[in-house]
Amino acid sequence: MFVALVVLIVLALSGLRVAQEYQRGVVFRLGRFVGLRGPGLYWIIPLQIERSITVDIRTRTVSAEQQETITRDSVTIKVNAVLWYRIVDAARSVIEVADAPAAVYQLALTGLRNIIGQHDLDDVLQERNKINALLCEAIAGSTAAWGLEVQRFEMKDVELPVAMQQVMAMQAEAIREKRARIIKAEAELEASVKLSAAAAQIMANPAALELRRMQMISEVGAENNSTTVMMIPSDLVSLTHTLDEYLRRQAPPRSQES
Repeated sequence: MFVALVVLIVLALSGLRVAQEYQRGVVFRLGRFVGLRGPGLYWIIPLQIERSITVDIRTRTVSAEQQETITRDSVTIKVNAVLWYRIVDAARSVIEVADAPAAVYQLALTGLRNIIGQHDLDDVLQERNKINALLCEAIAGSTAAWGLEVQRFEMKDVELPVAMQQVMAMQAEAIREKRARIIKAEAELEASVKLSAAAAQIMANPAALELRRMQMISEVGAENNSTTVMMIPSDLVSLTHTLDEYLRRQAPPRSQES
């Protein structure tokens, strides 16, 4: 009796299982699924009557190996991607698929190649958010049937051929040169408008033109430290004498005492 009791106790203890907070136990009884156990301590019938498979339900990160694929505009590129997923239905992840992590990984690689092949190179480089959303949608349906949830699937790196990099560099340089020429042309147009307005104003008053000429000559002489010979038109001299005569007439007469 004592031996039998010890054997029963040992058998009972052998059926004890412990599942962590992030684990679930998928229990099968004689090959049939009977339910989930955990987290914490739980017990199954020993002697292979019941069998438990522990499933980790935490988010997993998978780095997809570099894939060489062809875009829609026939450019060969190499793409790296990262996948985040978690198990939301532990029972289905065991019953519906033999190896859930391997299945998700292969599905991610296939979806990555398919999505890249449906877009041009410019879309892949400039619209990454759109491509990432399409990648998630491409594999979300299949993984949902396995009890998995794809949280994020994003491209990490896009490697271009050397020849394509040179072409893109030339294109970027041409665009920058185009912008520089446009800015210079706009500046010249604005300057020409200002000069036209200034010329029209000076033409309305010939004396202003002569004053501007004298100012320019004085500036040149100050900068170069040289002697400048200036030809003054007779009209300007006559205008100057007339102005002096007018000012003398307008001045008040001086008293004899002063």
